[in-house]
Amino acid sequence: MTFLEILRVAFSAIRASKLRSFLTALGIVIGVGAVITMIALGSGAQAAVEEQLEALGTDLLSVSAGQSFWHGVASAQRVSVTSDDAMALMRDARTLKAVVPSLDGRMQVELDGRNVNIDVVATTADFASVNRFKMGRGRFFSEGDDQARRRVAVAGADIPTELETDPTTLVGRQVMIRGVAFEVIGLMEPKGTEGRDDPDETLYIPFRTGEYRMFGTDRLSQITVQMEDPERMEASMLEIETILRREHRLRPDEANDFRIRDRSQFLTAQAEAGATLTFLLAGIAAVSLLVGGIGIMNIMLVSVTQRTREIGIRKAIGATRSHILAQFLVEALTLCLLGGLVGIAAGWGAAVFFSKLNGWRVIVTPGAVGLAAGFSVFVGLFFGVWPARQAASLDPIEALRYE
Repeated sequence: MTFLEILRVAFSAIRASKLRSFLTALGIVIGVGAVITMIALGSGAQAAVEEQLEALGTDLLSVSAGQSFWHGVASAQRVSVTSDDAMALMRDARTLKAVVPSLDGRMQVELDGRNVNIDVVATTADFASVNRFKMGRGRFFSEGDDQARRRVAVAGADIPTELETDPTTLVGRQVMIRGVAFEVIGLMEPKGTEGRDDPDETLYIPFRTGEYRMFGTDRLSQITVQMEDPERMEASMLEIETILRREHRLRPDEANDFRIRDRSQFLTAQAEAGATLTFLLAGIAAVSLLVGGIGIMNIMLVSVTQRTREIGIRKAIGATRSHILAQFLVEALTLCLLGGLVGIAAGWGAAVFFSKLNGWRVIVTPGAVGLAAGFSVFVGLFFGVWPARQAASLDPIEALRYE
């Protein structure tokens, strides 16, 4: 008996019992579809986090005020990081590429009678390049604007919506920030949320303008520093610590009264959590594939019982043990492959549906498709062997007597 004849007999058996074949493959369809969908959603989430990491920059550190201590006891008075600290870092640090101080606070902003409370950040001209901001219209303020304490502002992408105005006409107009007129000279492209901050809903003004005319203080919200070499992060952090401890006149036995943070750490943790969740979801989906494989084995065992007389007749006319074994294995593999293909299409469609419904990003990778297809073949082989062996081991005389 040739392999083509074995295939023809197996396909004939599948067609003869369409409902049974459909129910057999259904478990594989659900399992493969679930694996594809879960991996696509997880991969999309990881890619989004990686894009955020790239946009945020892995070469940035932030310095902010910490807690002061007296003889090991936390002081009620919180210390400050000042513009003098930023100047000291600019002057003395050798491992830093840029130092960007900033002041921020909520202020009333008015345009054409529309009055809203908006985050206002006073910072230097390096802010946009250091934080990977891109301009949609106009320009970011320059070092000359900062030194001259000009009253100019750059708006985040969502500011026109907040002020209920047309984004195309905002640049060149004047807004009132706490009663002081500022000319809008630029509108940024959307940046997205960064932790608790939303740059798209923020107005940016020159640092010296904010320090002397709006905030009236040299106490900074934070200092963002860009390292020359991200691979030497520890050296940069140690240099920042040394300079600031000297500026704050801290004794060797005193703890730091400032904090130095790697701004990408929370996104890295988020990426790791996303990867863990992806593997967890894929594992749960794989369980459904396992259940589908058990279902195939059960139905194939029932099929062996129902087709005992047929097996006896085939053995009586010359079919060998290997022929019977091959026939039932081909049936199981065919059902799993068909179920796998339909499951891949269903999983892909489900991933796209969730993407359209919730705005989630999905990525269906060749690796995920190959994994699902390979697993479906493995399930067909693994759970098809026992029923096939049962069928091949039937005694032809006993099989012919079976009713």
